[in-house]
Amino acid sequence: MLFQALFVSLLCLLWHGQGLKIPPRDLNSAVEPRDSLEGLVTWDKYSMTIRGERLFIFSGEFHPWRLPSPGLWLDIFQKIKALGFNAVSFYTYWGLVEGTQGKVRFDGVFALDEFFKAAAEAGIYLIARPGPYINAETAFGGYPGWTARIKAPLRGDDPEFVNTTELYASVVGKLIADAQITKGGPVIMLQPENEYDTWPDIINSNFPAQVNGNYMEHVKQQFKNAGIVVPQMVNDHLYQGNWAPGSGLGETEIYGIDAYPLRYDCAHPDVWPKIRWPENWQNLHEQYSPNTPFFVAEFQGGSGTGFGSVNADACNALVNEESVRVLWKNNYGFGIKLFNVYMTYGGTNWGNLGYKGGDTSYDYGAAIKENRHIWREKYSEEKLQANFFKVSPAYLTAVAGNSSNGSYVSTDQIATTPVFGTKSRTNFYIVRHADWTSTDTTKYKLIVPTSAGNLSIPQLGGDLVLSRRDSKVHVTDYDVGGINLVYSTAEIFTWAKDASGKKTLILYGGAAEVHEFAFDLKNSTASAQISPDDTKVKTKKIRSNILVTQWEVSPDRKILKLGDDLEVILLWRNDAYNYWVTELPAAAPIGNYSSPSKSTVIVKGPYLVRTAAIDGEILRLTGDINSTTDIELIYEPTGKVHTLVFNGKALDAEQNKDGKLAARLDFQPPEIAYPDFASLEFGYIDSLPELQSDYDDSAWPVGANPTTNNPQALLTPTSLYASDYGFHSGSLIYRGHFTANGNESILFLNLTGGNGFGYSLWVNDTYISSWDGTGGGSTHNDTISLTSHTFEAGQPYVLTLLMDHMGQDEEAPGTDLIKAPMGIINFDLAGHAQSDVTWKLTGNLGGEAYRDLARGPRNEGALFAERQGYHQPSPPDQEWTIMNPISIDIHGPGVSFLTTKFTLDVPPGYDVPMSFVFKNTTAGANHRVQLFVNGWQFGKYVANLGPQTVFPVPEGILNHNGENTFALTIWSLDKKRFRFDGLTLEAEMPLWSGYRKPWQAPQPAWQEREGAY
Repeated sequence: MLFQALFVSLLCLLWHGQGLKIPPRDLNSAVEPRDSLEGLVTWDKYSMTIRGERLFIFSGEFHPWRLPSPGLWLDIFQKIKALGFNAVSFYTYWGLVEGTQGKVRFDGVFALDEFFKAAAEAGIYLIARPGPYINAETAFGGYPGWTARIKAPLRGDDPEFVNTTELYASVVGKLIADAQITKGGPVIMLQPENEYDTWPDIINSNFPAQVNGNYMEHVKQQFKNAGIVVPQMVNDHLYQGNWAPGSGLGETEIYGIDAYPLRYDCAHPDVWPKIRWPENWQNLHEQYSPNTPFFVAEFQGGSGTGFGSVNADACNALVNEESVRVLWKNNYGFGIKLFNVYMTYGGTNWGNLGYKGGDTSYDYGAAIKENRHIWREKYSEEKLQANFFKVSPAYLTAVAGNSSNGSYVSTDQIATTPVFGTKSRTNFYIVRHADWTSTDTTKYKLIVPTSAGNLSIPQLGGDLVLSRRDSKVHVTDYDVGGINLVYSTAEIFTWAKDASGKKTLILYGGAAEVHEFAFDLKNSTASAQISPDDTKVKTKKIRSNILVTQWEVSPDRKILKLGDDLEVILLWRNDAYNYWVTELPAAAPIGNYSSPSKSTVIVKGPYLVRTAAIDGEILRLTGDINSTTDIELIYEPTGKVHTLVFNGKALDAEQNKDGKLAARLDFQPPEIAYPDFASLEFGYIDSLPELQSDYDDSAWPVGANPTTNNPQALLTPTSLYASDYGFHSGSLIYRGHFTANGNESILFLNLTGGNGFGYSLWVNDTYISSWDGTGGGSTHNDTISLTSHTFEAGQPYVLTLLMDHMGQDEEAPGTDLIKAPMGIINFDLAGHAQSDVTWKLTGNLGGEAYRDLARGPRNEGALFAERQGYHQPSPPDQEWTIMNPISIDIHGPGVSFLTTKFTLDVPPGYDVPMSFVFKNTTAGANHRVQLFVNGWQFGKYVANLGPQTVFPVPEGILNHNGENTFALTIWSLDKKRFRFDGLTLEAEMPLWSGYRKPWQAPQPAWQEREGAY
């Protein structure tokens, strides 16, 4: 500790000696000794070791704050664990927990304790990524809005900025430190900062590169001072060795990269951009970080959407199961041993937390859908691959060779990358089309060295084939519990060995493919047993001890038995999707965490298997079904199981023709009464009273700041930037007061509101103009004629401008332009100097002193109903007008607020994701709708832009067994009258489920707000 203090003191002196500004560290803070990590998390150039066992760290990205129902976090963890993954990477969002500077609130849905607890229960290790910058398609890249007002550049070393991070870093650092593996928790790694290589740009920066190193070092030390001892990692998306071990000041312990090879053009999902093909990564890793495992800290698991684009299913079509086969297997060719998929569950940009380019959905086309369904082929493909590496320890010390066209195969249309075993004789050969975007069908032979000699495979005739965008992992001399699999062109899903020594191996292939494998039966007299009439399987013994088997893949399962020692199950890939490999719990401290030494069970049939436990002769399973399903026990380690229990229900199980214990799970869809919104009474009020002649805005903030710290210079006498007055999300309203002189013919406006924003303008109570957001730009200039309104000289008038705030940008490489202001940037009223107009403005009530602490700083905007809190449960609607937005026309332009109540009663045992669905609206009227459920803003529907019309709301926000308050703000941007053609609450594939029913997230009811205007 003395050496550490001297070193840090010396480092600080060196920094200040260079004229830099990093403040000195607090050397009296309690820091957990680093030697407490010994034996828990270690690594070498091959792979990571947890508690003395090498693991392939297979991680899925999941952000708890995008699912603000903590009772559902375990559900997501279990679905990620069911993939065969063993870790989750997560960001924390500074801007949500320190919306008011100096008050960090990790409580309610923003608390992390339940997240850590659920991860531990599911057996998921955690990679913590607290930022402070996170990007993540969040508004302002995750920074609090108030940081837009500081003059110092963000992510630099100026104390004005650095000091703002200290409180957040200490609080979140302590929470993460207490959840480390050293203290019995799930956290095994931490990332300080995020993608800190292009902002500020190391090459073309406004700041010298050394300053970046000082800042990076400072962030690292912040978390170490908080007690974090697990290894710190980096994700360098320039692949230049930035912050790699040995790179100098700011270096981390584990070097990672991130990549999105398919980019983000979901509108053209069949187009794969060749220029993004990842190659030679293993050589770059060897150059930059030769003593750490190859780590892809973010790899594309989907893509985002935005207003006016396409929906999330199109992003799933872009980053689909074919991309998982080709791109992921290409990564394995680099010898990757730590792999994080961004996103694996995306969630929702509820409450305006997203950046300017996104819409409400953050489904991301991820393997687990926004509504928590796993009904995507991509999920199943990921499951096949992750489970393969759980039973392939030879890969964990294997090293990558170089890829080349035509090597190890019979045609240069195929590229092969070998991965060579170093501590075993197992080799892995990853094959793909030389043109990785090809959709051709290409025949080839595999030509590889094996323990049985150099072989051209298939040996029993025919060819191997790659169809469309596909890739294969062929193995040679692969150990199956002591039996040598000389080679296999079919891919391995999993294998297991029971207490008696019997092995079960599952192989799979694509439809109609021919595959071949061979076992070395030395010291064994076993021969293959197959159905005598199965012409699609043939076997042949060569060289006296090598048994070669070839089969043509078909939907019918085939079981090959080699004596009593080995059972080989041959599957069509789509059938393999129905198989689940589920770990059995182990003694502490392993518990439910993954371990190479743990036993598993293999089950076929259900929609999902969550957990498994053996109690004597009973196998207890939890999981989900969505239809009547046959369940089959393929393997269990004890040989004693005779009874199956699923979700607590004992099944009538018996041996089937293949000798497997099987039963039928009956599914009955739940009977649920859904609200008929067309017949419900909604309480209605006008939510734009600012247009009334007697409206009093004396309590409104005045846009009187004569200067700004924003890097964008003022074009007006005083700042009209919303952030300068503490308004950072939702809608904005400006009121410009002036005295007419009769020359007011034109108004010029330069507005910035984010992609697809809109505005409406009134003079007093007269509607003048709107912009509907078409074109999607963040900034819009308009020259508006005012000749339709008569101005009487000497009389006071008010311009009322309502505009959307779609969220700040998420990044601004090389500059501080992320602070780009929102609101009125410039204006010109004909016949007037700018100083003739006095502007007032508002956003959410209180701005940074936001009133709804439970739902956070971004949940509300400027509309009257939001400022009053009427969107919350139990508003004072007793005297409001009764109307219905489906059966009664909405009069535009203006803003309507409507609220109603309904109850739900979902039968126990059912998980029923639900979504609010908007149908098309009559007459094409332009309107924007916010959807509130029990006070939580869970949807922004822009009718003329789309694409989103379906808005999932998770249980816990939506009360599935009780009363719900449903509210809408409806902003009509033109004079057309309209009504909703349909607005419904719909179930999305009910499940009989072993999930744990979530509790309700905090839902504070309406209370009169002091100072509300």
